[in-house]
Amino acid sequence: MIILKSAEEIDLMREAGKVNKLILDGLKDLIKPGMTTMEIDEFVERTVRKHGMKASEKGYYDYPGSICTSINEEVVHGIPSRKRVLKEGDIISLDLVVEYEGYMADAARTYGVGNISPEASHLIETAEKSFFEGIKYAREGQRLYDISHAIQEYVEGEGFGVIRDYTGHGIGSDMHEDPPIPNYGKAGKGPRLQRGMTLAIEPMIVEGSYEVDTLLDDWTVVTKDGGLAAHYENTVVITDGEPELLTY
Repeated sequence: MIILKSAEEIDLMREAGKVNKLILDGLKDLIKPGMTTMEIDEFVERTVRKHGMKASEKGYYDYPGSICTSINEEVVHGIPSRKRVLKEGDIISLDLVVEYEGYMADAARTYGVGNISPEASHLIETAEKSFFEGIKYAREGQRLYDISHAIQEYVEGEGFGVIRDYTGHGIGSDMHEDPPIPNYGKAGKGPRLQRGMTLAIEPMIVEGSYEVDTLLDDWTVVTKDGGLAAHYENTVVITDGEPELLTY
């Protein structure tokens, strides 16, 4: 069941979204070669507490971190560690859920560490641009898969692949609500979009094959072929006009 949100509920999500954006924007300037992913996690924890909020991923199905830190071939759910040190030329996907008074906002960005290859830059840029191609259709009355189809068409047109095993999702008082939002599919399919829907739309794209494995930590998802992965996400509200981005 898709839960439509009231203006009051969206206000709470909007506040969470502001802090989510603040953190991810701050990390863009903070990450550098030699930094550990645990230092990223500690920055997140300090900042959410300072604003009286909560990092919802911590403890979710026993996930140990406040943010997911996925490097290079890691697609999603990488676990922060003092042993994981960022190197020049790495790319890192940061996926964060911030909660305020029981309501959540979810966002992800992929950043380069120091100087990265032109190919990696193209991948990161394509993930972001595909999101904005998708939300052209995030309007009341459109079908959900209109968004999915636009993302897939743009990503594949740039020569990259779209992950099939993981999708976007509804969000609100729960981190994962209906509907699931694949980043591929046929236009004209899926539920019709309605005002008050709150959606975490998140292209996850790869250099090569979209097939993935999960590491022995039972969390970290990696590309089977070792190709780089990039992730871009915002929490989106369907309105009676342009979609509102709560984390952008």
